[in-house]
Amino acid sequence: MSRRNYVNEINFVTGNKHKLEEVKHILEPYGISVKRVTVDKLEIQSNDLCEIAEYSAKIVAERLRIPVVVEDAGLFIEALNGFPGPYSSYVFKTIGNEGILKLMRGVKNRRARFVSAVAYARPNGFVKVFIGVTEGLISIEPRGEYGFGFDPIFIPYEGDGRTFGEMTLDEKSRISHRGKAFRSLAKWLTGH
Repeated sequence: MSRRNYVNEINFVTGNKHKLEEVKHILEPYGISVKRVTVDKLEIQSNDLCEIAEYSAKIVAERLRIPVVVEDAGLFIEALNGFPGPYSSYVFKTIGNEGILKLMRGVKNRRARFVSAVAYARPNGFVKVFIGVTEGLISIEPRGEYGFGFDPIFIPYEGDGRTFGEMTLDEKSRISHRGKAFRSLAKWLTGH
């Protein structure tokens, strides 16, 4: 990418203030500021996070006539056949961490992965998707006060045995699915 295409600000489509703060923190070292854009996203029904993020970003960029970034993320639990997956936000709002732990009661296989699909779209129809994956385990009980969503029940393999909920934003961002995907976006936007 040539220097003239360098981007130092993104229009991030999100209604989630926690996600916004994480993304600002991740992109700050790259000199990229984050402008929050709130609009009703048109999400397709799909089990594929990339497809959901790509579709939403393309529609919003065309509607607003500006480049935008959309993220769709999900927790995929192996013993639950990938549930809650792309429905993670809805599942968290309805049954929360306790509901997931109840479903996992007595289950030996606690393997899970967090996946983030970050889509950058321009109004001309161009879309590029960046993926971040963090493998780990579902804890026996919620631990920690940091983060949001399923953070208190997810123990990343790349960590030291703590849940995302027990990690500071800096610690979590270094190994999280969101950190990986947004760092890939930042490197692409800045030509690194």
